[in-house]
Amino acid sequence: MITLEDCIGLCGLTKQEVLAISEHEHIPEIAASALASYLLSGQHGTEKIRDMIVDDIREAQDSDDRAHVLTLLHVLHRFLRMHPEAEPSQHPWSAFF
Repeated sequence: MITLEDCIGLCGLTKQEVLAISEHEHIPEIAASALASYLLSGQHGTEKIRDMIVDDIREAQDSDDRAHVLTLLHVLHRFLRMHPEAEPSQHPWSAFF
């Protein structure tokens, strides 16, 4: 039987990145791992994932959930290190921090 950890391991993202997609899309983690795999294989998919994480950060800020904001900032930082093609030339979210 394939587990959630197996699916996450096969999708190309970390568990925290998959959880961010799950949170953004309001879908189960296993579905988020499939979506992650699909997005990573497509054109501009990493940019879409980046935008999902940024949206999650903004939502956590609006909810005054500082701990979640910090967690998601770490997720975004790691994601951009691993996928430099997703890094925008300008950081449109930096004005929020």
